[in-house]
Amino acid sequence: MHFFSQRTNTLLLVLALVALLLAPLVAYPVFLIKLMCYALLAASVNLLMGYAGLLSFGHAMFFGTAGYAAAHAIKVWGWDGSAAIVLAMLCAMAVAVVTGLLAIRRHGIYFSMITLAFSQVIYFFALRLPFTGGEDGIQNVPRPEVFGFISLADNTTLYYFAATLVAAAFWLIYRIVYSPFGQVLRAIRDSEARAQSLGYQVLRYKLVIFVLSAALAGLAGALKVITFQLATLNDVNWTTSGEALLICIVGGLQTLLGPVIGAAIIVSMQNYLVAMAEWVLIIQGLVFVVVVMLFRKGIIGQLYAWLETRQARQAAPQLEAHNQAERQSRSQTGQGA
Repeated sequence: MHFFSQRTNTLLLVLALVALLLAPLVAYPVFLIKLMCYALLAASVNLLMGYAGLLSFGHAMFFGTAGYAAAHAIKVWGWDGSAAIVLAMLCAMAVAVVTGLLAIRRHGIYFSMITLAFSQVIYFFALRLPFTGGEDGIQNVPRPEVFGFISLADNTTLYYFAATLVAAAFWLIYRIVYSPFGQVLRAIRDSEARAQSLGYQVLRYKLVIFVLSAALAGLAGALKVITFQLATLNDVNWTTSGEALLICIVGGLQTLLGPVIGAAIIVSMQNYLVAMAEWVLIIQGLVFVVVVMLFRKGIIGQLYAWLETRQARQAAPQLEAHNQAERQSRSQTGQGA
């Protein structure tokens, strides 16, 4: 956050870590893990759409594929939780490679439709393949141990394990965005033809970020299955992709905090308004309309825009004084000559 000083940024980071550590004391750990999973899923969509300009309607296939892979590895093969998570992410990446090799050659809505089509294929596989459980899914997945000695049976232990992985994933996203690789991605987003004319292998960059985004979505899916001990068709349904996109728009695209805020709002509504049944979707729609009308860039995006405007106004007098001094200096130099 370039709006604040280094000291302020450090203080905000410390406060965020303290809040992450104390959160299970004030909220149900399972709810917090669900929030983190959807925040990470939305962050993977944001990484692809906000920073590479690729709108995916099929991120649920990575989320769900990883969930099914982790559930099968833990329940049927008896794998360690850490190994199951790695397998889940690899499966999501494999699906992304197959999808991406075709999708990245298309632009705009055609790319989006290809991802949606592949997502529906994965949904059909999840419905028909014998080891996925069909409409019942994979149920009663036992909470595994990780690294051979840490049991995830306790909700609080599971929360801190999930929080560690999600925090590491967000750190990775931060490093990607503010790396030379991220700069190239933004160049491709702004003008693919110009980036290609500069000698960048555009298709290679797009495929890499597509696969990395799928890996992050796969991590979120694996954590969700371990938490709720269930892999279902809903995890690979296109509506899950829609929810992730909605979270990004509400929180703010092209921001690191946007998916977190968006997930906090959407998941909280689903959790605390569950007694209202179908009215939850209507309320979500109203919230979406309000955000689009009042916060064109999302909640965090609009906050950043306000801070930028405020910074510019504060810097305007200093800039004007500097320009005036420079003009006087040039005038005196001209008179001396």
